[in-house]
Amino acid sequence: MNIYLLSTVFCLAFVGFTIELIRRQKIAERYALLWLVLGFVMLLFSLFPNLLIRLSEAVHIFYAPSLLFLIGLLFSLVFIMHLTMVISKLHRKVTRLTQEVALLQAKRPEEDGARGYSSDRTG
Repeated sequence: MNIYLLSTVFCLAFVGFTIELIRRQKIAERYALLWLVLGFVMLLFSLFPNLLIRLSEAVHIFYAPSLLFLIGLLFSLVFIMHLTMVISKLHRKVTRLTQEVALLQAKRPEEDGARGYSSDRTG
């Protein structure tokens, strides 16, 4: 088994696994789209290795597999930056939600006291 056949099989398995994760709703479609694009690009380079060689010559990279590593590295950096932005946005939402819950809990004994309810739930 040569390396091109092995990489083609791996890429097909990767794309199939990603599609299965989408189908089971384990990952959101917007994130899965990035993984599918990466899988198809890698599959394209696996099926047509001359395309990778021509592209590496066009960007003056001597060793063609280095271009593949460069593409993977750039994809990883972009994806990490995207995930950092998503986590930051979620962190701000959790902080705001926590503050709103704290304000509601602080306000609740005042409302319970005005209605004559005890804040103690035991009775």
